[in-house]
Amino acid sequence: MPGPRTLCIDIGGTGLKMEVLDAAGQPVTERGLVPTPHPATPPAVLDALASLLRTQGEFERVSVGFPGVVVDGVTKTAPNLDPGWRGFDLAGALRKLTGKPTRVANDADVQGFGDIEGKGVEMVLTLGTGLGSAVYIDGRLLPNLELGHAPFKDGLTYEEYVSDATLKRIGEDEWRRRVREIVDNLEPIWNWRVIYLGGGNSRLLRAEELPPNAHIAPNTAGLTGGIALWRE
Repeated sequence: MPGPRTLCIDIGGTGLKMEVLDAAGQPVTERGLVPTPHPATPPAVLDALASLLRTQGEFERVSVGFPGVVVDGVTKTAPNLDPGWRGFDLAGALRKLTGKPTRVANDADVQGFGDIEGKGVEMVLTLGTGLGSAVYIDGRLLPNLELGHAPFKDGLTYEEYVSDATLKRIGEDEWRRRVREIVDNLEPIWNWRVIYLGGGNSRLLRAEELPPNAHIAPNTAGLTGGIALWRE
């Protein structure tokens, strides 16, 4: 398809993913995936991304979803990676690595762009290593909503209540119940038209256990949403 190709990168606490998408958001390369290095320092992650780049084709620009607060391409927080990300110019580092213009945003924000319809209030929760969140009004993003780190229940944050570590400790049935509890708690606050539940662990959810306006979102949206970072 005519138009620029975008290298879309998803940096997660567990894995690093990338693929090249055409202007319509369709993949034109095989998705590359490697485990996130530990410790997940900026140099270690950039080295892993450089290795993945060799598996991809040609592209004209780069979009990145990052698990933390991002302002003007600079990462401000990275609770599930490493303290070294505080104040790191990730967009600049990837521009140097790829030689292409680069835009970086919070990973839940990017995921949401791959899910939403752009009508009314829509919310996204990403269930993976931690808990990401994003809110959109008629397709316009409220950036860097770090709901996961807000207090929720029993001295725990929302993220601690349903994190991947918690899932492994309490089991899938109790974890699903907790996810529904969070959804029910947030709905009267945000009054969304639709809530999308994505991230790697969303595959464990069951539609029949969720409200009718809750959609289980494909994990691929964490990459395909990268096209939206280039909309003016």
